[in-house]
Amino acid sequence: MGATVMVTGGAGYIGSHVLVSLAEAGYRPVAVDDLSNGNRAAVERAAALAGQAIPLEVVDLTKEGAADAVMHRYASMERPFAGIIHLAGRKAVGESVAAPLKYYESNVCASVRLLRAMHRHRIRSMVFSSSATVYGRPDAVPVNEQAVLTPANPYGRTKLAIEEMLRDQSRADRGLGVAILRYFNPIGAHASGHIGECPQGEPANVFPYITQVAAGIRDRLSIFGNDYDTADGTGVRDYLHVMDLAEGHVLALEHAFQSPGCLTLNLGTGRGVSVLELVRTFERVSGLRIPLHIAARRPGDIDAIWADPGLAARILGWQARRTLDEMCADGWRWQRNNPKGYADKDGSGATEAGIVSAARLSAVSKAAMAGDSE
Repeated sequence: MGATVMVTGGAGYIGSHVLVSLAEAGYRPVAVDDLSNGNRAAVERAAALAGQAIPLEVVDLTKEGAADAVMHRYASMERPFAGIIHLAGRKAVGESVAAPLKYYESNVCASVRLLRAMHRHRIRSMVFSSSATVYGRPDAVPVNEQAVLTPANPYGRTKLAIEEMLRDQSRADRGLGVAILRYFNPIGAHASGHIGECPQGEPANVFPYITQVAAGIRDRLSIFGNDYDTADGTGVRDYLHVMDLAEGHVLALEHAFQSPGCLTLNLGTGRGVSVLELVRTFERVSGLRIPLHIAARRPGDIDAIWADPGLAARILGWQARRTLDEMCADGWRWQRNNPKGYADKDGSGATEAGIVSAARLSAVSKAAMAGDSE
């Protein structure tokens, strides 16, 4: 088995899919999460899908010495971390406006402590989860990595602050390899339907809202504005399958292992999709109708943004492979199979349908990826 990799935020939506991709690539992932927005069952299911144990370390990275303690423990077990994929942090734009200090503490201060611990333990490679929000309102689309960075909210500014810190540190520490990934709008789920997005409370993003309306959990979907300068008047974004995103993290980590310095890449499909197009695609794939309500625009929303992912293709050999239909089908499979997400009656992390064995999960996963997903 290969090198040990720490995945901060490993119990979250993107993190759980990264765990699977790392394991499939031959690594030994370790999830580090405070479970404030993640779920223990996501790690358990990722381990079952991967066919190997994936430890979960419940750790608050904002606490001084917390990252050091985990790194020391694994080094003493002769499983020192070779690299870190740093996904942990708060991510709701609206909340960041209401509580900016919470975001600077959770995102920036925790990242400073993590980077210091990395330096002390001589961990030389990191992949950082940044965001397309650092671009703010772009002057032109598609957006490449050289675009002006004008984040419009505290969440985006914390991401940019961490990016700048990593660039500065990589210049000061010539042996450090860093890959900064600016990704756009991840949606969908693992093809097995056993891990996926599980928002706490009302979803902040459009796709889980669509699936919850389809499942009867919510009455209708509100589309905020239909008068944008786009083909159908609704906002245009770059929706990316979460498994394509997860695989991009593995390739970025392998680049960081081999190449000291700081690399910044967009991960996206390179295609803009309107909210209305996303809804219509989901309806066609699922066979269900999504009731809609047109609401007023939200402050700060922009007409359109999508990625120029060419640099990731040239440097990593990465490109998004899964279609919008697959994103919708996989996301709906997750929602349909797990109407309450990871919640259950006995607190064990299994759904009410019961605990599925690791062997069964693996078999279902392989069948799903072969196209026989039902």
